[in-house]
Amino acid sequence: MVTLHSTMGCAVIAMVTHSAGYSGSQGVFCMAAWCFCFAMSVMVFFLDATRLYSCLPVSWDNLTVTGAAFAALMYVTASVVYPLFFVRSECPYAGCDVLHFRIAVTVCSILGTLAYGAEVALCRARPGQTVVGYMATVSGLLKVVQGFVACIIFGALANGSEFYRYAGTVYCVVVYAFCFALTALVIIMTVCGQTKAVRCMSFDRFVVVCTLLQVLLYLSASVVWPVFCFDTKYGTPWRPSSCPQGKCPWDSKIVVAVFSFANFGLYVADLVYSQRLRFVTSHMPTISRA
Repeated sequence: MVTLHSTMGCAVIAMVTHSAGYSGSQGVFCMAAWCFCFAMSVMVFFLDATRLYSCLPVSWDNLTVTGAAFAALMYVTASVVYPLFFVRSECPYAGCDVLHFRIAVTVCSILGTLAYGAEVALCRARPGQTVVGYMATVSGLLKVVQGFVACIIFGALANGSEFYRYAGTVYCVVVYAFCFALTALVIIMTVCGQTKAVRCMSFDRFVVVCTLLQVLLYLSASVVWPVFCFDTKYGTPWRPSSCPQGKCPWDSKIVVAVFSFANFGLYVADLVYSQRLRFVTSHMPTISRA
């Protein structure tokens, strides 16, 4: 799998730099995503082939599955953004050859997404199997998705969302930042093999407590943000006709609201799964030994 998505990444970067091209913040993001994932795949392959990862103070299994999940999300986003902004039905001013290269870039990017997704699926822990690392579980993979969705929210907030106008929206930004910090903390602790750093409670209980707190905070933010952005007392429920396309604060507010609900659902699913694991573990029958 490493060879496949590395090949796709190399092909995408070569075609984009050769003829397909990219421009604007959307193109820069796609190119940065492809380059980052390609560099990460090459580094993982090198460290795994030379066994140098044993010299690193990290949990290698947790690190690789986390990187593969994050790369899959980056590729999914780039595979949507690039054709949305650069592939048109008519040929661009540079000629139809450019359009063909851009279509090929999109196809290779989708294949790279499938390769990373297949790697995550193969690494994911299944019922009855010995869990190599927390990040290989559904709860661990959800942590990666939650962090990625939070990054999308931060991007929308920075894109002229005008969140500073009301105390309620500022509170929501604090909630997003705090929950992201907690998620990043859990991921870093797991990847660095520091799951025993929490002395007052077990790591799985610590994760459940953090997830419960994040669910409550995101629930409040998912209610407060739409009120202060789309209620007629503070804003408008409809997109203003005079708002420029691509630079409209209302659009950024919509993105934040949608992904707030999405992340709330992810945290709820994470909490339910974590609690289910704890319930099953705590009620497993004890086997008496002769």
